[in-house]
Amino acid sequence: MLRALIPLGRPGALTALLVTSAACVSAQSTGSSAAPPPPSAAGGAPADSTKPAWLVADDGAKTVTIALVVTPASSGAALINGHRAGDLQVIVPLGWTVQWDWRSADSTAPHSLVVMEEREKLPLEGGRAVFTNAMTRAVTAGLPAGQVDRTTFSAEQAGWYWLLCGVPGHALAGEYLGLRVDPDARTAGVKLK
Repeated sequence: MLRALIPLGRPGALTALLVTSAACVSAQSTGSSAAPPPPSAAGGAPADSTKPAWLVADDGAKTVTIALVVTPASSGAALINGHRAGDLQVIVPLGWTVQWDWRSADSTAPHSLVVMEEREKLPLEGGRAVFTNAMTRAVTAGLPAGQVDRTTFSAEQAGWYWLLCGVPGHALAGEYLGLRVDPDARTAGVKLK
């Protein structure tokens, strides 16, 4: 889908837009043999993907398994599967079971993960999980590099949430993703913001 604003008073803007649109349609209709860009080394997915390799949805069983890896960043907060500051939202249908396999690969600091309700401000540190069992061990102390944690919870309430590191200051520095429990979703996936 092509979205563009055409400024008024610029001759030729509409012609340029139509030529660009025609070129895009032509490229789509002839098919492209170019492969989509590969996922990033940190486990990310191409921008148009709704199911990266680290997210496995079982529509029949109404479950989603998510492999989450915390890695150091060159600057700022650590990354969760190559993302930070809510730039990625995990979407889960209402009533589905969520299982995550979490691992810290950051030797510079301890980390954790907890699901908290999205509010106006990020919390200074992790608190009580919004869903029963939706957190790693040692939420505020964090777990050191090499530590793993597995948890399973039911996404029983629709809404917008954060998957955030509960170690004091980490979420405020950008160590969080979004989580949408969606009553209209038919399967689990992700959305880049």
